[in-house]
Amino acid sequence: MFNETFKLSNDVEIPKLGLGTWLLDDAQAAQAVRDAVSIGYRHFDTAQAYMNEAGVGEGIRSCGVAREELFITTKVAAELKNYDAVTQSIDESLAKLGLDYIDLLIIHSPQPWKEFRGENRYFEENKEVWKAMEDAYKTGKVKAIGLSNFLQDDIENIIAGCEIKPMVNQILAHVSNTPLELIEFCQKNGILVEAYSPIAHGAILDNAEIKAIADKYGVSVAQLCLRYDLQLGLVVIPKTANPDHMRNNAELDFVISDEDMETLKDVERIPDYGEHSFFPVFGGKLK
Repeated sequence: MFNETFKLSNDVEIPKLGLGTWLLDDAQAAQAVRDAVSIGYRHFDTAQAYMNEAGVGEGIRSCGVAREELFITTKVAAELKNYDAVTQSIDESLAKLGLDYIDLLIIHSPQPWKEFRGENRYFEENKEVWKAMEDAYKTGKVKAIGLSNFLQDDIENIIAGCEIKPMVNQILAHVSNTPLELIEFCQKNGILVEAYSPIAHGAILDNAEIKAIADKYGVSVAQLCLRYDLQLGLVVIPKTANPDHMRNNAELDFVISDEDMETLKDVERIPDYGEHSFFPVFGGKLK
């Protein structure tokens, strides 16, 4: 079981490998947490928008491992853009999870999903959201705070007016879609980058070029994709409810050569993600 950790800017340790829970209902999420813990996972990622915080919490309470050994992330809903609404939502997340604290709280998106990457950047509103998260951090309700889907100018907006700098930016990053400039900007500013959908929603598994490189190392395409992100200095949070896939994803004891890393950076972008092409994910509008 791959169990290395990164250290956030405030010295909190975060496992490099986590389990995503998007599209799992409460019952599936609870079972996924239990299965993953038994395999050796200690890092779990949920969100207010996933509607499964209660299930993740149930899995945590019934997994047989002490709370302190687990790292739990949730995300403030993208539509909440004022101090009071965010403060209330944090308390609601704690109640649904059944936890005294959240290890990492992040803003799910700089804009409400239906306006994702639109003209209104919500700069002032995000500063208000961030203030509510800073206050939750100061009171111990959350151990670390960060961002998700934030572009460089979104991040600069937060940094310019914050008391506590963001510790994380969770973004889409996988072979064939690696925003290297954004990753470099975050890392230069002490912000750890997390990669969601590191296996491209599975759409990359049949890519012959990537398969050839994976075969060279005697690993699966999924393992190669996860190792690629890790070697870029990213946390990976692949989503699965399948224990066999969890085990496979956690066997990452190999190193991709520098030459192959460069090849993987240049893989042609996948045109679409098949059944997962709907985006924004919670906005109800198509890509």
